[in-house]
Amino acid sequence: MGQKISLAAIRMDAAPAQTQSRLERAENLVAQAAAQAAQIAVLPEVFNTGYEYHDRNYSLAEPLDGPSVRWMKAAARQHNLYLAGTLLLREGSETFNAMLLIAPDGKTWRYDKSYPWIWERAYFRPRRHPITPAETDFGRIGMLICWDVAHPKLWAAYAGQVDLMLVSSCPPLGHISPFIFPDGKSVLPRELGPLMKLVYRNSEKVFGEYMRRQAAWLGAPLVNTTGAGQFRSFLPRPKLSLGVLFTARPDLWKYIRQARDVYIECGYFDETFIADKQGEIISRASLNGDNLTVSTVELDEKSPSPRKEQPKINLSPLTYAADALTNALLISYYQKNKAKRKVY
Repeated sequence: MGQKISLAAIRMDAAPAQTQSRLERAENLVAQAAAQAAQIAVLPEVFNTGYEYHDRNYSLAEPLDGPSVRWMKAAARQHNLYLAGTLLLREGSETFNAMLLIAPDGKTWRYDKSYPWIWERAYFRPRRHPITPAETDFGRIGMLICWDVAHPKLWAAYAGQVDLMLVSSCPPLGHISPFIFPDGKSVLPRELGPLMKLVYRNSEKVFGEYMRRQAAWLGAPLVNTTGAGQFRSFLPRPKLSLGVLFTARPDLWKYIRQARDVYIECGYFDETFIADKQGEIISRASLNGDNLTVSTVELDEKSPSPRKEQPKINLSPLTYAADALTNALLISYYQKNKAKRKVY
């Protein structure tokens, strides 16, 4: 028999707000987790800023010694727990979406998002590097960020290497998010032609069923966090973004001149949970706002190894192609704007 460990999955309303305000809210949630004896607490993706496609993201990127990381270290020390979450992290001239895991003594492990989802590439770059599990007092811990979970190779890299998986995410319900035009007209992704239907096929399973199957294949308990509230955002490079989307809907070309005023609006995946090593959810934070759930899982005495073939993630190849294409189209936008940063 292995050891038992208490985990906290924290959900936060992802509406953008001042960093200090969001850190105060995160502090309250971490304190609640500690009061329930959590030993590891996981915050959602970009917990310190909120989630939006906006040029202000360039100025929100912080250095490793910035206020958000200082707060994480102080909170881990004060509450005597391991604390994880992601933020836009500045490194030299580049920005990464970095997931940090911080021990009470300040020791820090880092994983950078490998696959920015669609428009995220406008604000940070990927870093694809070998997986390095965090060697902690509780065993070896693996980390992934949001859309990374849809890439089987990343899960496979952790096979036999981890006792526990932590995922920090904040995925909007993009597959059902309407494009809303200045005259009030709205169009759903599935109404943009048969190819778009394929792009979003089975999207609703990515942050639930598919992810839990991968963790169960590893034999590792899983913590996943998501955002809450309502996502509303305009698009980077709007004419280009919408021009590509409208190829199957020439009747929408009349809106191109108003592309800057077109926005998307939807909720977030309701998938903040803790799952056991069989992939079964044992607790869930379902409140659509700041909330958390705490549960105890049992880790194996030795890091488990998969005993069968890796489960498939049944997304269309067009899903990955659309993501890669949009990433490529936004590289120049990121390069042009990444210097717009705040000095700390």
